[in-house]
Amino acid sequence: MPVYTVHAPSPGGADLRATDKFVFVRDGFHFWAMIFGPLWLAWNRLWLALIGWIVFLAAFDAALHSLGLGRSSIFFANCIVALLTGFEASSLRRWTLSRGRWRQLDVVVADDEDTAERRFFERWSKSQRGIVNDQWAVDRGGPPPTRSVPGQPFSNPPIPAGGIIGLFPEPGGSSR
Repeated sequence: MPVYTVHAPSPGGADLRATDKFVFVRDGFHFWAMIFGPLWLAWNRLWLALIGWIVFLAAFDAALHSLGLGRSSIFFANCIVALLTGFEASSLRRWTLSRGRWRQLDVVVADDEDTAERRFFERWSKSQRGIVNDQWAVDRGGPPPTRSVPGQPFSNPPIPAGGIIGLFPEPGGSSR
């Protein structure tokens, strides 16, 4: 089962108002990072890692060429670097987040990212009770409330003098 790490944007940003900015990073091998290393790094905005990858690969290829290795050996070495990029892609992403002052909140084990989000927020929201204004949950599909709740005008609706909308006479009132 995949393992996800959850990151929040700043030490003070881990509250209910910043939940849409949380990042879930899947640990493990990233196939597209192996196949398209620099494009994957650019797509995920890992700019410093991209610059490091380009500098390292240029120096590595120059060193191998200066040693007199053939093209097939250099190609094989580049395939190994691409494989390592695929294995370390999630670590590069976590490193970039930590440099941007993001902090790791939790580790979640789940089948996919949606399930990881659900598990994390179920566990995290229990620990957040009382910190932020906790409004009563509203079930949008249920019937309207029928109990008397202070401050809600629909709890005790006023009945007009002529009965309900003038169609039915008031009980105990005179009939015409």
